Amino acid sequence: MPAEMKSTEGCTNTCTGMVSAGIDIGSRTVKIVLSKDGEMIYSSKLENSFDPIGECRKLLDGLSYDSITATGYGRYLFQEHYPEAGTVTEIKAFALGVHQIFPNAKYILDIGGQDTKVISLASDGSIRKFEMNDKCAAGTGRFLEVMSMALRSSLADFGALALSASRIEKINSMCTVFAESEVVSLLARGAVREDVARAICMSVVSRAKTLLGKIGASEEIVFVGGVAYNPAIGKFLSEATGCRVITPEDPQILGAFGASLVHH
Repeated sequence: MPAEMKSTEGCTNTCTGMVSAGIDIGSRTVKIVLSKDGEMIYSSKLENSFDPIGECRKLLDGLSYDSITATGYGRYLFQEHYPEAGTVTEIKAFALGVHQIFPNAKYILDIGGQDTKVISLASDGSIRKFEMNDKCAAGTGRFLEVMSMALRSSLADFGALALSASRIEKINSMCTVFAESEVVSLLARGAVREDVARAICMSVVSRAKTLLGKIGASEEIVFVGGVAYNPAIGKFLSEATGCRVITPEDPQILGAFGASLVHH
């Protein structure tokens, strides 16, 4: 790898034959992607921990690349340990990654472990507008994690649980702490777990719909981030917005892929 590289945030990789790495250090997971000539050739991910750089080292072990760009909340920490790395914002990284795979995409919804982002793209993939949630974790992966524990469900099974609901319950509070109390109260009153799971998913959808409305989202929405693995969120979001919701095969790695497309 070159000994020294400068951080750049706007140039796409056009170097034929060069292998570029993108690493996304998120609050819950760390993802790595290698790309060549704009095509993804390798990807891997690990759960994040108290030692995010340690997880990064595990992912990078044995890999060979010509340049590396970091994104996610831990990108500057990564650059401290890997000075040759460039950085790119999550907004730009997801825009690049989604546009490369879905060139006609106009709207992106990214729900990660700690935040929610919506992005509007121009026809050339440039960013027209974006919005983010406030610092509260409501409606994010962490919110669903806490709620699944309250329902004694695994996060992996939570979507299926919500899809099997037979009636409508409602969670009024968007605050994680108060919403958890509502869940406990609903269950104590005899509410069915499936119906409560649906109510929780709908509260996430409601928050996402509000953000999407701020960028004028219509027609198709590309849904990325860890929460996109939950099939109930995508289904309920489509019903609530009237838009087709497209979920990539591996929605968590689009940010790392986009970072790998940045050229130094």
